[in-house]
Amino acid sequence: MQARRLRTAVSLVAVAALAVGAAGCAESDRGDDSSGEAKTGGTFIFAGAGDPKNFDPIFNDDGESFRPVRQMYDTLIQHKPGTADLVGGLAESWEHDPDGKVWTFKLRQGVKFHDGTPFNSAAVCYNFDRWYNMKGAAAQSQMIYYQDVFGGFAKNEAEGAGQALYNKCEAKDEGTAVVTLNQYKGAFPGAFALTALSIASPEALKKGDADTVKQNGDSFEYSSFATTTPVGTGPFTFGGWDKAKNEITLNRNPDYWGEKAKVDKVIIKVIKDENTRKQELRAGTVQGIDFPAPADRKALSGEGFQVLDRPAFNILYLGINQKNPKLKDLRVRQAIAYALNRQQLVQTKGPGGTKVADEFMPDTVLGYAPDVQKYEYNPDKAKQLLKEAGAEGLTLNFYYPPDVSRPYMPNPQEIFTVLANDLQAVGIKVNGTPRPWNGGFKDDVQQFGKQDLHILGWTGDYNDPGNFVGTFFGRGKVEFGDQAMTEMFDAIAKADGTVDEAGKKAAWEQVNRDIAAKWLPAVPVWHAPPAIVVTKDVQGLVASPLTDERFNTVSVSK
Repeated sequence: MQARRLRTAVSLVAVAALAVGAAGCAESDRGDDSSGEAKTGGTFIFAGAGDPKNFDPIFNDDGESFRPVRQMYDTLIQHKPGTADLVGGLAESWEHDPDGKVWTFKLRQGVKFHDGTPFNSAAVCYNFDRWYNMKGAAAQSQMIYYQDVFGGFAKNEAEGAGQALYNKCEAKDEGTAVVTLNQYKGAFPGAFALTALSIASPEALKKGDADTVKQNGDSFEYSSFATTTPVGTGPFTFGGWDKAKNEITLNRNPDYWGEKAKVDKVIIKVIKDENTRKQELRAGTVQGIDFPAPADRKALSGEGFQVLDRPAFNILYLGINQKNPKLKDLRVRQAIAYALNRQQLVQTKGPGGTKVADEFMPDTVLGYAPDVQKYEYNPDKAKQLLKEAGAEGLTLNFYYPPDVSRPYMPNPQEIFTVLANDLQAVGIKVNGTPRPWNGGFKDDVQQFGKQDLHILGWTGDYNDPGNFVGTFFGRGKVEFGDQAMTEMFDAIAKADGTVDEAGKKAAWEQVNRDIAAKWLPAVPVWHAPPAIVVTKDVQGLVASPLTDERFNTVSVSK
């Protein structure tokens, strides 16, 4: 049965076509073996750029955590490998009522969780109800994706939680789950493919006390389910996280419902230093790395490595925290925007194909407005605005994570240095504050709001403006200190709730114009095409524009 979906004005075909082109050389020759049995066995060792936070999907929102999670879990809907097109996952098909509020999923039969318990409609509803009924400010604060999509909880306890979009989930029969929303939201059906909304074993969640999240000062502690006993339905099972060796082990799931893994084991080896990752790739101690430095791509390709470019379905931005009273003044935020020589940054630090960003989403996404106010490099204008606002001699704490490389941010230290120099050139004193990615930077910025400025970004999860603009600015966030910008929140909610295709496009275009001219909660910096690199012995890795690579298709020949 072909799933019936809400239409969008901009097709995913453009992104998909680019992705297929980028991933084509990585396609493996799978022959006619329809059994999906592994052909090569062995181990695939991939170098991760940072520590995962934990392995409970709902409490994560970053790529280093999602990399192992997406190998162990499945979502109701997935993306066709190498594209942003939606295909069946744990749900073979789905449909919605005319209002887009009631979603019916026909589930895949015969699927089991890694602990042997059955996947069925009751398990789906258990997960949705678990998220909605989550208790405790600490736990709710870590459910960033859930809040971005569903707004709030049965009882809101975390700062910034809004009105709940989720209404209920009904297990109509063993193979039919019906999810009812309180209103239409443009995020669906794409949001059902979010890694954060992966389906976990209800029995394992209960056994592992999964909902227990404790905050200790500036850090969070998670349950045994999240740290030592995660259980999903995916092609790999959890084999342990050896923190002394910085290695996460994933074992082949022989009972996987889909294409069974070709390798017996995957090891994600956490190597935070970019040069060390590159050295280990050349030494053959790892067989894949992510986010190589722009200057290294040509060299690695010339040495025989497979350098697979992904389309730039992302955004890097400079976040501005309005908790600082000086930064509440639009003129000061505009001065910061004019102070940045983003074109020079693109030319000197960006991968090939990087473009200056004028909006917080790529131009392939519905609602992109080509006529937004643009902030060309103009240090004199920046100085003038600072003077008018009485903000000359401003001192700002600029947070950045030196220990990771992200798809949109290949070298945070270098990016920070360039932007900080631009700001200091117009009279803004910058206190650089490097913090480790997990257990430091992300909590300081997104949970505690310690910073005045920070660099962060996003790789799109699905092709909808709500996944970019709505995620960043659809509700008040500690990250931006923008809780009082209710006009912006209301405009985004209206655009996201517009069902008519033409009306939706127009509403999002106006939102983007107003973000640039009236609100400017942050400054868009660039869109950068990230790469993933594997040795010549690796076959079957399909590069994804969403950085949604699955390792069950990978084989290694020696």
